[in-house]
Formats: sequence, C-alpha cells, structure tokens
Amino acid sequence: MADGRFWLRAALACLYAGIGAVHLARPDLLMPIMPAWVPEPCLVILATGLCEIAGAAALLGRRLRRAAAIGLALYAVCVYPANLKHALDHITVPGIPDSWWYHGPRLAFQPVLVWAALWAGGLVDWPVKGSPRA
Repeated sequence: MADGRFWLRAALACLYAGIGAVHLARPDLLMPIMPAWVPEPCLVILATGLCEIAGAAALLGRRLRRAAAIGLALYAVCVYPANLKHALDHITVPGIPDSWWYHGPRLAFQPVLVWAALWAGGLVDWPVKGSPRA
C-alpha cells in the first residue's frame, strides 16, 4: 500500500505543479471563472498558483508532507465555487470544454481530490484499514 501512496503523491504533485504553473503563466485564462465576491482575483490566482507548486513539492518530501496534504485538500475545497461558476455560467476557457461531459465529472471528482491528498499524505487510511502511513 505504501507504493500506492507513493504513486498517488507523484501523480498529485504533477497535477498540482502543472495547474500551478498555468495559474502563474496565464492568470488571465482563469479570471472569468473567479466568483465576484473574491477580492483581488488576479492576486488570488497567482497566490494559489504558488501554493499549488509549493504543495506539490512538499508532498514529495517527508518533513512537510502532512502539511502539504492538508493544504492541497483545503485548496480543492476552496476552488469549488470557481468550478461551479465555470460550469453553471457556461464560461469559455480556452483549452477546456464547456460541456457537462467535462463539468459533471470534474465537479463530482473534487471530493476525490480532497481524499486523495489526505490519503497520499498519510492522514487517512480509509478505505484501506491498517495500511502503512506515508
């Protein structure tokens, strides 16, 4: 099971590092999906990009792994309003389909990302009781 956690950490690190790089390189692409109540949306996009990259790197190490797992799980919860706005307002973002074939699974998968970060970081054992901690 430790191998499973390792591979999930590696996959999450790649995912979050890539998404974080997009946040830093092209914040303009994400501006339309930011809810109106978010203050300084461009700054928030840039800050979350940095957090994603830092979380990805920390998830691969041992010392900050648990903190990174908590941070990435919280991040997945916090971006849910932007994902909802993207889907419900049919906002076009280049390179991302504006279809419920995309938005439906993405929205449904968000809780899985929360769990994945926590399991990969060794904070939860569910659904495998007694699995070795990371």
